[in-house]
Amino acid sequence: MTHAERDHDSTRSAAEEDGSQTGRPASGEEAADPRNRATDFKEGPETEQEGDRIRASRGFDVALSHIDSQILAGVYANGTRLPAERDLAAELGVSRGAVREAIRVLQAQGILVSGTGRGNGTRVQARPSNAIGRILRLQLALDVVSFADLTETRVALERAACAAAARRREPEPLARAAELLEQMRHVESPDPFNELDTAFHVALAEAGDNTLMSNLTVAIRKSVETPISSAEHALTSWPALREMLVSQHDEMLKAIAAGDGERAAQVSEEHIRVAYQKLLYGMN
Repeated sequence: MTHAERDHDSTRSAAEEDGSQTGRPASGEEAADPRNRATDFKEGPETEQEGDRIRASRGFDVALSHIDSQILAGVYANGTRLPAERDLAAELGVSRGAVREAIRVLQAQGILVSGTGRGNGTRVQARPSNAIGRILRLQLALDVVSFADLTETRVALERAACAAAARRREPEPLARAAELLEQMRHVESPDPFNELDTAFHVALAEAGDNTLMSNLTVAIRKSVETPISSAEHALTSWPALREMLVSQHDEMLKAIAAGDGERAAQVSEEHIRVAYQKLLYGMN
């Protein structure tokens, strides 16, 4: 044995002896022992729970995307009943919980409705004004949009709605608007008056045969319903304001019936702006 070989064996023996004394494996054993290898993942309940969350999230996305695509393709038309949750889950290969969560989201968006009992289930029944109104209410509460923003939007929207109503003059909505106006003449309390007021403006939008305008009219009015109600109850001159609103409604309806879109739009704008000033700033 050469000098170098004796020195190498001596070094290896010393390392092994050191390892046996300290309870640590020698370097070669340490690398080979799988118990001492670093792992890139956690084992146990936390990992399982995280995996469940990821799978649930993916399942929800699959279910939501599927229902969206079926609506866009015309497979699920308005009034269509969706398959049962368990059938839809089996078809998509996701959990029933994922399907249920997707349905809840679309219900909140005003796309689906669910009923209980035999023959009901979940159906496509679009009510966009509810969803848009809910979003606008939250944005108003969070100061994302202001009351002034919504008022200016309403002015532009209802000017256009009144002009369209004067052009089209659909008989049924105009007859409904006239009946609502008659009821407003005899209602003195702010809350029921406001319900009639909203229905009146929706009828005018429908007289122009524009569904989107009527949906947006409802949404904007619903979004400001609470602050308007509070302001009206605090207003000492509410009776005078009520009389003015009824008079302006009457002018709008007469202009529309006469086919005078410009006059109807002008009165509509004055109606909104005067009410805004009185309610916001309490101008009695």
